[in-house]
Amino acid sequence: MPTTIESARETRTMPLFAPVRATNNAAQRAFDVFGASLGIIVSLPLWPFIALAIRLESRGPMLVKLDRISASRIVKLYKFRSMIDNAAAKKAELAHLNERRDGPFFKIRRDPRLTRVGRVIRKFRIDEFPQLINVLRGDLALVGPRPHEPEEVFAYPNEYAHLVSAKAGVTGLSQVSGASSLPFLRELDLDSRYIQNRSLWLDLKIVAKTLAILFFDPTAV
Repeated sequence: MPTTIESARETRTMPLFAPVRATNNAAQRAFDVFGASLGIIVSLPLWPFIALAIRLESRGPMLVKLDRISASRIVKLYKFRSMIDNAAAKKAELAHLNERRDGPFFKIRRDPRLTRVGRVIRKFRIDEFPQLINVLRGDLALVGPRPHEPEEVFAYPNEYAHLVSAKAGVTGLSQVSGASSLPFLRELDLDSRYIQNRSLWLDLKIVAKTLAILFFDPTAV
């Protein structure tokens, strides 16, 4: 079961949460379920081959479960494993290589923890396919703010604390506007702008742009 953020407050100071406009109405949930189901049906034939390639190259699970914040909860986000087993334990050792100096986010373009299969599936965003399961479970939306790690959320300025209360998305306005190449505050600003202007029409446009990037600009994020 997802863990509430309240348990994380015992050791860290969280920004004050501001309420956000409700997004779980019937139309948007139907959009999420339909889109995630269609995505799984289309991509599912590839899953056994992806899993086999991951398993043959390196030891460890085929899927990883990562702690992310969504709708004020800590949820387990599913991804195909693109790194060596226990990669999180090596994060501190590689801190000096972090290219994201303007905020808490961690990004190394040529991350040495990536496997060869991992580089390929990240390039084409294939590693994110299992997040469609998260959408069906209700942990994520198809479109929403970028899901971040709990320790990253602790660094949000208070004016962006409302992002924590929103359901995070598999894709979103910040993801299609530069993703991890964006400055820290610019990414938060785009996600905040999405929340203020959210609609099914905007979600459709973001999903369409995501598919265009997937097929015509397969660069790693």
